[in-house]
Amino acid sequence: MGQSRSIIAGLVASILLSSLALVDAGEAAAARKIARPRPKPSPPAKCEMPRFRIVVDVGHTPDSYGALSARNDPEFGFNFRLARLITAKLKSEGFAEARLLVTDGKARPSLFKRISAANQGRTDLFLSVHHDSVPDKLLETWEFDGAKSYFSDRFSGHSLFVSRQNPHFATSLMLARMIGRQLKEQGLRYASQYTLPVMGRYRRQLLDKDVGVYRYDGLIVLSRTRSAAVLLEAGSIINRDEEMELNSAERHEAVAGAVAAAMREFCETR
Repeated sequence: MGQSRSIIAGLVASILLSSLALVDAGEAAAARKIARPRPKPSPPAKCEMPRFRIVVDVGHTPDSYGALSARNDPEFGFNFRLARLITAKLKSEGFAEARLLVTDGKARPSLFKRISAANQGRTDLFLSVHHDSVPDKLLETWEFDGAKSYFSDRFSGHSLFVSRQNPHFATSLMLARMIGRQLKEQGLRYASQYTLPVMGRYRRQLLDKDVGVYRYDGLIVLSRTRSAAVLLEAGSIINRDEEMELNSAERHEAVAGAVAAAMREFCETR
């Protein structure tokens, strides 16, 4: 009987020692796991032009057409023609995945359609194409085709906008600067009025005074897209002379060529 108790006591002791050993080993493994340095985040993927997904967004819709030009043409038409040419130019440069985005409906719902389309398509770059006007208080009246119309010849030029709320703000700013430099090389000037008090609630912070890149956090298409995003105002359609230029094939080619060159430069730096 005494011998049996000794055997049982020995077995219990062995089991307890084994359990303690397993606990110690588990704690040691956990400690090693905690102490192990975390892997560094991988660098951005290299840009392969045939696979690089660029969305060229046509600003506004047929139902919510944006500004009216000095000759009463809707902004949407200007946006569509230029965005279509930019997309074609990108494809001809080797960006096979570049696509034109056209949405419908009223203003605010269409904005969320754009964001959804861009984000679901795993876009690499989002470019929204627009044309500019001025605050209503700066408008003057004239007669065109027998109808009372509005114009402002006070300001002209293109501008580029990015948002600090975009998750890829630094990349967005870099791309906007590249587009701005290419437009400048084409002899085009940017619109400088956005820093002036007369712009009121449209006044913006100038991030690059050399090529005309502004900060605009309130734009949904810039702040809520998951990819780098830039908005291009290609020129002022409320300026009577510039409206004519913006309707010309030469201006279309200059802007589209500048955007394509900037995209190619951007891709080569990745």
